[in-house]
Amino acid sequence: MSEKPREDEKLSFKEQILRDLESVKKQDRSEQENEITSFETPSSQEDSVVPSTQEHEPSAEELMANSLSVVDQILKNAPSVPSRSNDISDEIATNEEVAESKIEAVVEPVVEPVEPIFEPVQPKVEPVKLNEDKEFNEIPTKVAVSYKTSRQQEEVSTPAVDNELSESAESADSLGSVPRRSRRETVKPVKKKKSHLKAFFISLLIFLSLISAGGYFGYQYVQSSLLPVDANSKEYVTVQIPEGSNVQEIGSALEHSGVIKHGVIFAFYAKYKNYSDLKAGYYNLQKSMSTEDIIKELQKGGTAEPQEPSLADLTIPEGYTIEQIAQAVGQLQGEFKEPLTADAFLAKVQDDNFISQEAAKYPNLLESLPTKESGARYRLEGYLFPATYSIKESTTIESLIDEMLAAMDKTLTPHYSAIKSKNLTVNELLTIASLVEKEGAKTEDRKLIAGVFYNRLNLGMPLQSNIAILYAQGKLGQNISLADDAGIDTSINSPYNVYTKPGLMPGPVDSPSQDAIEASINQTKSENLYFVANVTDGKVYYAVTQEEHDRNVAEHVNSKLTQNSSSN
Repeated sequence: MSEKPREDEKLSFKEQILRDLESVKKQDRSEQENEITSFETPSSQEDSVVPSTQEHEPSAEELMANSLSVVDQILKNAPSVPSRSNDISDEIATNEEVAESKIEAVVEPVVEPVEPIFEPVQPKVEPVKLNEDKEFNEIPTKVAVSYKTSRQQEEVSTPAVDNELSESAESADSLGSVPRRSRRETVKPVKKKKSHLKAFFISLLIFLSLISAGGYFGYQYVQSSLLPVDANSKEYVTVQIPEGSNVQEIGSALEHSGVIKHGVIFAFYAKYKNYSDLKAGYYNLQKSMSTEDIIKELQKGGTAEPQEPSLADLTIPEGYTIEQIAQAVGQLQGEFKEPLTADAFLAKVQDDNFISQEAAKYPNLLESLPTKESGARYRLEGYLFPATYSIKESTTIESLIDEMLAAMDKTLTPHYSAIKSKNLTVNELLTIASLVEKEGAKTEDRKLIAGVFYNRLNLGMPLQSNIAILYAQGKLGQNISLADDAGIDTSINSPYNVYTKPGLMPGPVDSPSQDAIEASINQTKSENLYFVANVTDGKVYYAVTQEEHDRNVAEHVNSKLTQNSSSN
């Protein structure tokens, strides 16, 4: 690269123009001086030209004016550059001041003007085409520009563009026509509102989805909390519900005991179902119980004192025989202290040592117990009270029978004195009550039937009850047809044949209910010696004479023999 471009790089645009003007002036002067044979003054690029004293040279003011007019013309024809910020303007002002100072330094008055010999010749200055003079645009010059460009977003091919300002010029092109205040403000995109609306709907959709998911999982959680804690658990847990506990406190106690999952949900569920009759006491509950099952137990009421948990319930219906009771015991399921089987039960009720032990324990109840020589099939028949019994882990055959005897003793305790006043033993009363249990269904009929038995006993007449014959045959409690009942063998050789033998059987034939027992104690007195029940509607017809009774039998029994069966 030549030295001139390097030198030009150091000069501003304006300075280059002034330098070039000086070169033109030098050429003109040289031509004039050659014509007028004037003296020649050595000059250089850095020294000023001093005119001869013999020629009429323009004054410094005229030269300055002509130079400035040329500069203005060149500036008008020069391509415009976008304006920059204030700091660029300040830089331009500084550069202009420096340039003016240099011009003043170049054009200095050196000699006094002399009269010219010829008319003054104005320097011929042709407009400089910047785009055609390669000397001016070979190397970009650093120029601080404060005026606006007339063409935006175009490449500026002018010598006034510097590499340092190339990037600034590109950004300035887009902002050149925009006010300074607007440049500081961010131009809002057209789709900003749409994007905000889209974001809102997306957020709303997510929110609704979360609510739906929360509601679903919340419902599943509540349903799961109402299920058993452990469906396979057989363990019992004793829970105390204090007096005056509200539903929240009950739920907390149950949760603390581990029988429910969540006490708060239990409380809400109980309130939602309007379960307000939950009772205090001690309860034996299981983890395999659902919330609904636990609420049912709490509605029944607990015990005043803690009790051993029940593993099963044994229900003995009214009128069951010992053999039927043994079968019910054999059907119990559970892990007990000892096997609870039907055979074990039948063996124990015939154990004389055990019977003696129980007689000593319940003297009022078992004082008149049938002897072995009486012909009674089971000595304890009729003495086992029909009820529902809780079977615990510690339950044995002995403890179970003992509990049944205790229940019968408790039932008869209020009536022991009345039984003695009737000149009856407990065994005789229970024997009559066992027949009344099967012969009548209503309390009124049971009292009338008991009165008929007492009348026949007082007259020495046989009781003539089919119930005793069926027991002797081992058919009591079974479903038999009406024909079998009507054609019963009344000649059977058995101590229980009350058709051929006057008086009572050796002992009861079944376990009578409390109602049958009380009806036998408080019988209805009448003159009736006979009764027969209509096998269709169960209505009982009574008679004083045999003839009247035969008509009742023919009408209410024999005429209906074609019907299915009767249960005794």
